[in-house]
Amino acid sequence: MAGRYATALFELARDEGKLDETAAALTALDELLDESPDLARLVRSPIFSATEQAAALAALTEKAGIPPLTSNFLQLLVKNRRLFALRDIVAGFRTLLADHRGEIRAEVTSAVPLSDQQTDDLKATLKAKTGKDVSLTKSVDPALLGGLIVKIGSRMVDSSIQTKLSNMKIAMKEVG
Repeated sequence: MAGRYATALFELARDEGKLDETAAALTALDELLDESPDLARLVRSPIFSATEQAAALAALTEKAGIPPLTSNFLQLLVKNRRLFALRDIVAGFRTLLADHRGEIRAEVTSAVPLSDQQTDDLKATLKAKTGKDVSLTKSVDPALLGGLIVKIGSRMVDSSIQTKLSNMKIAMKEVG
């Protein structure tokens, strides 16, 4: 279901020449969902009525400067009681956009936020390995202690300190 909504939004944005604007708006929404547990609860919970969700999102999109195309799409999700699928729809839209641009998407998890220089270096390295431009989705997990986990499609490279310590622990148990 999320894929159908993502495809519809993508095609509409493409036809209106607003792919970049819509992608930026969806990224802003995704960041707002990360920052606000109350907003995430509003989006996910069936307890809130469609009227409550619509009013809250109308105020949020106006204050955040979300463009009309994206704002109207959110209202459609509310009307159809599909707002709970917003995260999956955003992910689907990003995948369609990356395919359209000839990019590949990579998810990077680090122990601390990556600097702009580190992000650029990582993109360059991944581009050299894959031969395609890379769109990064970054997240932070302090439990990693250090290093990175990079996922591209079904491949994953885990160079985190947490994993290396876990592997050492298992190896030491086998010896003793």
